[in-house]
Amino acid sequence: MKYIPSGSTVKKRLTTVKAWELPKQTSALAPPEVWTNADMDPVPVENQTWTIWTWMAYWATDTINLGTWETASSVIAVGLNWHDAIPVMVVGTFCVAVPMVLNGAIGARLHIPFSVIIRSSFGYYLAYFCIVSRSILAMFWLGIQGANGAQCITIMLLAWAPSYNNIPNNLPPSAGITTQGMISYFLFWIIQLPLLLIPPTKLRYLFAVKLVAAPITAVATLGWIVHKAGGGGELFNLPETVTGSTKAFLWLSCMSSVTGSWATLACNIPDFSRYARKSEGQYIQLPFLPLIFTACGVLGIVTTSASYVLYGKYLWNPLDIVTMWLDGGAGGRAAAFFAALSWYIAQVGTNITANSISAANDLTVMFPRFVNIKRGCIIAAIVGGWVIVPWKILASAETFLAFMGGYAVFLAPIAGILASDYWLVKKQNIDVPALYNPYGRYRYAGGVNWRAAVAFLISVGPLLPGLAYSINPTGTYISQGVINLYSFDWLFGFVVSIILYTGFSLVFPAKDSLSSTTIFGHEPLEYGSDIERKGEGSSMDEKNFGDVAAVDILGERRESIRRASQEIKY
Repeated sequence: MKYIPSGSTVKKRLTTVKAWELPKQTSALAPPEVWTNADMDPVPVENQTWTIWTWMAYWATDTINLGTWETASSVIAVGLNWHDAIPVMVVGTFCVAVPMVLNGAIGARLHIPFSVIIRSSFGYYLAYFCIVSRSILAMFWLGIQGANGAQCITIMLLAWAPSYNNIPNNLPPSAGITTQGMISYFLFWIIQLPLLLIPPTKLRYLFAVKLVAAPITAVATLGWIVHKAGGGGELFNLPETVTGSTKAFLWLSCMSSVTGSWATLACNIPDFSRYARKSEGQYIQLPFLPLIFTACGVLGIVTTSASYVLYGKYLWNPLDIVTMWLDGGAGGRAAAFFAALSWYIAQVGTNITANSISAANDLTVMFPRFVNIKRGCIIAAIVGGWVIVPWKILASAETFLAFMGGYAVFLAPIAGILASDYWLVKKQNIDVPALYNPYGRYRYAGGVNWRAAVAFLISVGPLLPGLAYSINPTGTYISQGVINLYSFDWLFGFVVSIILYTGFSLVFPAKDSLSSTTIFGHEPLEYGSDIERKGEGSSMDEKNFGDVAAVDILGERRESIRRASQEIKY
């Protein structure tokens, strides 16, 4: 039976913050004086459910969305042609698939989230800078994706009741949205909310639905418009409008836009790979991500090209094409309804995987006394959906969107430092219990690893003028060389951070942070000590990994908490 708070509990929660505290979970890996909760701990064996097929479904569902559809067409819009657009997508997604695999392997082997493993490289307290940065970006895009996806609700309602288009607008122009738009947005948000609360271990069911709905709709849209247009249109015959070095840097800029769109996931992929049944399953990301992303992009190119023949203008957004179907009688409205429903599922699925769970994991680490993953998803939905007013941002704040689009400048070095720390510096040997101990081996100096801090600053510094220029091109005066450097900001930050952090760590090694073996997430025998725990070290032999891969104490802990507490708090 689902938990329903009593009247007295509701009253307490409305009058005191303390009433929102989660039950103290004493058997977590952190020392007794450090508050933690089960959602921060290594995933127990029974919840390690992701297989290679889950990974394929994950990426098939995550990449088939409105943004991916428009990416390739947008490359053509800036002056390149389809011969350039396809390599841009392949190279861009392959570049970001590399950190996906490198950082995904950490979660798949140790079964811990990004917000915990990042302490190994940045230090126990400096890690909070990375966690806050990523959580802000995730909540921001959670709201923006919702504002974009509200068009799906509008189309569905218009297909069901054309009179929905007659709703008078009672909102002022300063609101940045109409009354009809607000109703559609609210419905998108409220329907999405319970879906955001699906546990990560159960997401494969959502993947299955989206894996059927979105591809069928995409291919059906392509087939219909090509048939109506009598072919694929002239977009494939458009020449390049740029040449020489301008073309080269434009190519790099478009590639960086592709990689930057996955900058958050390149960092927080351990939040999902921690649920992997076998550590090798996540390697399928390397070939599969570029393949599925490019396939969706090609669908977008062909459909956009054919739309010009049919409507006299290029329709980059598939929902604009679906809107045209509303004028096709009952059959057209039915087709528009189900197509919009499929794209709604695609948007929500992407919001869950790319934004909601990312922010929720971060919030559990920042506020473990009050927030678990479920509460974190709700907080992210409220902040991203309403506090930042995403519809107004889309309507007016172009400079803010440019800044957030350039946020990859900060996330690329984080992904690079995380990967190089695990693979090159620590040699895949991590002391998991020490990650939960503010006085353990990953404290460094005052909770800060200066090697990561300096590598991060040097990697970001040269790109800041370019970021300022992208936000305010008329009021910022920088050289063309700096502008060109910013055109491949993600790749620059990722590679340079790896070189610098690895170099600093080899020349000035933090010996206390190094472990000769991997110490997995079993209950530590001694707190505040960096000695190897008995029976918990492991060689790199994967055959021996299955028995010690994760903590299998969460079920017992939850049961003891249930018995000790009168009410389970959600």
